[in-house]
Amino acid sequence: MNDDAGTGRSAEASHHRRPVRPVPEVPDPAGVPASGVGNWNLANALTGLRLLLVPVFAVLLSVDSGQRPGWRVAAWGAFALAAMTDRLDGQVARSRGLVTDFGKLADPIADKALTGTAMVGLSLLGELSWVVTAVVLVREIGVTLLRFAVLRSGVLPASRGGKLKTLLLNIAIGLYVLPLDGWMHDASAVLMAAAVIVSTVTGIDYVGRAMRMRRAHQAGVETAGAAAPGTPLLAPREAVGDTRAG
Repeated sequence: MNDDAGTGRSAEASHHRRPVRPVPEVPDPAGVPASGVGNWNLANALTGLRLLLVPVFAVLLSVDSGQRPGWRVAAWGAFALAAMTDRLDGQVARSRGLVTDFGKLADPIADKALTGTAMVGLSLLGELSWVVTAVVLVREIGVTLLRFAVLRSGVLPASRGGKLKTLLLNIAIGLYVLPLDGWMHDASAVLMAAAVIVSTVTGIDYVGRAMRMRRAHQAGVETAGAAAPGTPLLAPREAVGDTRAG
């Protein structure tokens, strides 16, 4: 009797229990096609500011062949501000849904322009090995071109290693720009060496990920082609993520 009553109460509670609705997935704006968003927005303004700071930084760094400490500090300030906009524009674009085709194109160009100008400038001043500059720039340009090459297969997001590379590289370049000596200069050399190692490892990783993505995309296309006519097909899901750093 008690068992029947308990069973009845349980069934009644189950009957009146509200069904749990699944939480809808919110796509990452970085992987959503840019549509309906004007190019004149805060995220793109920050990217544009970074592009404008590149020649300012180059001029400040080259004053009197980089021998004026005051101008070197000013160059560091321009570089630090530009590096800050690199982080901010991505956060603003994703959080406010301000992803545009212009931003996707201009952001990596601004990043590579800043990094390349800094490293080439330091090499011209004789303060950074041309080998280091060549390795980093080949990696940076190569990964950017790789991202554009696999766009039809999906978006190649930045990895944690890529973000670590960006952090190490920005800190190392900043220390090289400042007129430091002694143990601080040695610390900048250690950080730059770490940045080169991480750049190389993550560059190889990006190549592997891009190849796997392309193979998966081709497999999906072949499967779709072999399906019976009139059968609804599901397009392969694209990888989404932050492509602004890495």
